[in-house]
Amino acid sequence: MFPAPPPSVPSASDLSREQIVAGLVDLLGAAKVDTDEHELRDASVDRFRKYTAVHGIFTGPIPAAIVRPGSTDEVSEVLAFANEHRINVVPRTGRTATEGGLETLVEDTVVLDGSTMDAIVRIDPVNMMVTAQCGVPLQQLEDALRERGLTTGHSPQSKPLAQMGGLVATRSIGQFSTLYGGIEDMVVGLEAVFPDGTVSRIKNVPRRAAGPDIRHVVIGNEGALCVITEVTVKLFKHQPEHNHHFGFLTDDFGDAVERLRTLITDGYRPSVCRVYSPEDANQHFSHFSDGKNVVVLVAEGPEGIARATAEAIEKTFAGTEAVDPKLIAEWFDNLNWGQDKIDAEKRAMLETQHLGYTTEVSVDWSNVTPLYDAIMTRVRDEFPRFADLTMLGAHSSHSYQTGTNLYFVYDYDITCEPEQEITEYHIPLNAIIVEESLRLGGSMVHHHGIGKYRTPWTRDEHGSAYQMLEVLKRGFDPNGIMNAGTIFPVS
Repeated sequence: MFPAPPPSVPSASDLSREQIVAGLVDLLGAAKVDTDEHELRDASVDRFRKYTAVHGIFTGPIPAAIVRPGSTDEVSEVLAFANEHRINVVPRTGRTATEGGLETLVEDTVVLDGSTMDAIVRIDPVNMMVTAQCGVPLQQLEDALRERGLTTGHSPQSKPLAQMGGLVATRSIGQFSTLYGGIEDMVVGLEAVFPDGTVSRIKNVPRRAAGPDIRHVVIGNEGALCVITEVTVKLFKHQPEHNHHFGFLTDDFGDAVERLRTLITDGYRPSVCRVYSPEDANQHFSHFSDGKNVVVLVAEGPEGIARATAEAIEKTFAGTEAVDPKLIAEWFDNLNWGQDKIDAEKRAMLETQHLGYTTEVSVDWSNVTPLYDAIMTRVRDEFPRFADLTMLGAHSSHSYQTGTNLYFVYDYDITCEPEQEITEYHIPLNAIIVEESLRLGGSMVHHHGIGKYRTPWTRDEHGSAYQMLEVLKRGFDPNGIMNAGTIFPVS
């Protein structure tokens, strides 16, 4: 028999807010404990484009402090202190989450920010590995690797801001995943600290059959089980001179997906495989999409492999209208977003009362088109504020031998009070997409993580296997101090 589930929220701390701050200062020194009112308020949310926060409205509990440890030992000390005194801890690095995983649900939470642990420990070009602390920005790491003709192969849209610990903690994926894999395919070994202060290191080996793969206890835990302090990931040779960019236009979304399925299941691995519905394509490719579905592909790697992949792409999409490859390359050059784009989006929210958001799911090949059709139909028929939608579309951007993801995108004009935006728009739209994905046997989340916004469906997602998650939580976090409400539903 599995044990009963752990408490979802830690019991009230035996320390006051002031005592928590004083205890942290005793551990780390005042310079590493931030109690600035503005910083604490901003730390209570994670949705970088959260509508209420943009309007200066913060409805959740404000953290007691933000701590910025400088070493694994200091992380251990902070967690042991929090565990002893039943203080909720929200770990973070990078702050590019979108699903509420960094939001604080408990009074007097401590936000543990690993961004100051930012050393690239070792680049090993012989064994093709790089080791970095949790706060190393991915862009900084990639810049250092590119100077040596290497790459991690990981390139999420948040690349200019994302940091290594957060990428691993959320099972991040990058734009070139069909060739290089997700972050879980790249991680060789790691170091993590558990709530009682125990430091665990998983060594770097090519493969082993010594029981279950314990890396995956840590990868994707979203700060609900432990804090990741160091990661080692694979390296690849960076050979952009062999890249081939492709774009095609098709009249039918299902036909585009079927051609993509053929390409993948025939054994080819373009680094980029994307199919955009007409609505989604229009916001990216309005200068040439002409109301059609847009297919985007990139072949890369060693010259012979890139050439063979390019030939297979041309054969598979024969008979469709081709797009000038230069247009596709130019689009990729401007796809990632940094702080400048985030700031511009926030300004636009205030000026226009308009917001765009997404929900990404995964499903097997047989159900891609049925899922797309079902969600588009349900939103049109059931969403109470459908008249406020200015765009509803989807794209497939990460493909596998067995299926692909669908990334649903929806924009809307907000005609309610700012405090109501998330309940009036995002929650019901998210629910329709999640429910239909689960109904068709897919996953409710492909790469953004469960966070707190999709926690209501965690049990439905895992079914009878949810008990295994409960055992992990009870075993590693018996006092329930780690990121309450993320992954595990709150009572």
